Amino acid sequence: MQGVKERFNYLFSSTRGLSMVAIGLIALVSAVWGTLSGPLAELGVKEFMIDLLGMSIFQAEREGRMIMLYHSIAMAVVAIQVYFITGIISMKECERVKVNATVTVGYMMAMFFGLAFGYFGHNWIYHGLFITGQALVFWAGVLLAAALWPWRKEYYISDTAYARTRSGLDLERTAFFVVAVAMLGSSFFGAIAGMYYGNGFETFLAETTIREPHKTILQKSIIGHLHIMLALLTTGVSLVIGRWLDFKGIWQKMAMPLYIVGSVILTFGAWSVMVVEWAHTTIYVGSTFILLGALFLVIYGFGRLIRTGLEKRGLKKAGLFIRLAALVDDPLKFGSLWQMIFMNFTVSGVGIFMAVRLDEIIRVWPYRDERILLAGHWHILATLTATVMLFYYADLMGLQGRARKIFGWAVIIFSDLAFGSVTVFGMKRLFVDEASQQPTVDTLMVLADLALVIVLLALAAFLIWLLVDFFSKNGRWKKDVNLSSSQEVKA
Repeated sequence: MQGVKERFNYLFSSTRGLSMVAIGLIALVSAVWGTLSGPLAELGVKEFMIDLLGMSIFQAEREGRMIMLYHSIAMAVVAIQVYFITGIISMKECERVKVNATVTVGYMMAMFFGLAFGYFGHNWIYHGLFITGQALVFWAGVLLAAALWPWRKEYYISDTAYARTRSGLDLERTAFFVVAVAMLGSSFFGAIAGMYYGNGFETFLAETTIREPHKTILQKSIIGHLHIMLALLTTGVSLVIGRWLDFKGIWQKMAMPLYIVGSVILTFGAWSVMVVEWAHTTIYVGSTFILLGALFLVIYGFGRLIRTGLEKRGLKKAGLFIRLAALVDDPLKFGSLWQMIFMNFTVSGVGIFMAVRLDEIIRVWPYRDERILLAGHWHILATLTATVMLFYYADLMGLQGRARKIFGWAVIIFSDLAFGSVTVFGMKRLFVDEASQQPTVDTLMVLADLALVIVLLALAAFLIWLLVDFFSKNGRWKKDVNLSSSQEVKA
């Protein structure tokens, strides 16, 4: 009984345990619901799973089911980011406990009852509990923002190596606070549209409206909500990675103001999508500031990894190849930075190209091709961000040695192969016409599917390792039972 109590305390009171539960649930949902589409659906697995689980599936409700599924997973991802932040940012222990407990109950209610409502019959009590769960996640965000309030004197810093004002205001903490508040405000765009269900608003997927010349305000609010929430989530993850790598010095001092100003401008731009035509210009400006901040983090991080790698080799100076070997010595830390670079080729660059050449090229394509490119655009961003979070968590759990290298490189190489293939697939009209596309499509889909299978197998192996440790009498989890979250993560 004591062992059960200790494990329960670990799972629901520590950053590592809370994150493990959320990651495990996301993996489980992705594995089960992943059988309902893609190659497995074509092989007949979809019908088998529907019959096995007793799902209620109607094609006319597809959009609504997808929205429930996306939100169920998104709530858990937001919770993981909250756990990371409460584990690395100084705050009172009572504040940390309240935030973590509230967001945990909230995302679990949203996930369980959202999926139950969407896929197992429309019991409206489940829908109400789904909304209640989302409301709790929102309230956890309010509590987090209050705990992050950077103008408390006890959180001022004196170390001049980090970004601060003359009075000592910690600009990194301020950036976390701004992102948290911006996410709270941006969540209203989805909530307001949801309030009008059946009264001027119906469920739709954002990519289906791309060629509609006139969109309602509620449709625009959903499109803005989708973009800004994902952008701010990605920004928050980059701030977490900066703390992980002990981001400091001149690069950090330049990056933090960019993160703060960029988040404000980007959020204002997304909010103004509903009312002004030049909103996207504002979004581009805000995105540029944030991307510059991320670039400075990558420059600093690469330099630090090279220095650390050379120190392990007992060297102070080295040639190009040895420095490159030192850079990639730790695939988890290198991967978290590399994915930010790769993101520019598969997400940012593609998005800019679409915006600049929208009328001349994109709108000349068949509607289906533009829709594929747009849907893949934000799916890749979301999943690349998830790999960065996974790298951070694997390090947090103490993955070391050969397993660390195999896991890290498997995720880097094969996720990039998958997302690169999907990006080329989305852009295929630039170099192949519809009549000649089949060989190209077949090759790209095989590469993407096989690469994703390997990534999922690496994730499964990592989760099995966590479970074996969790059920071991003296596993790694044991030393965390009596530790507070503030003791778990060190820069």
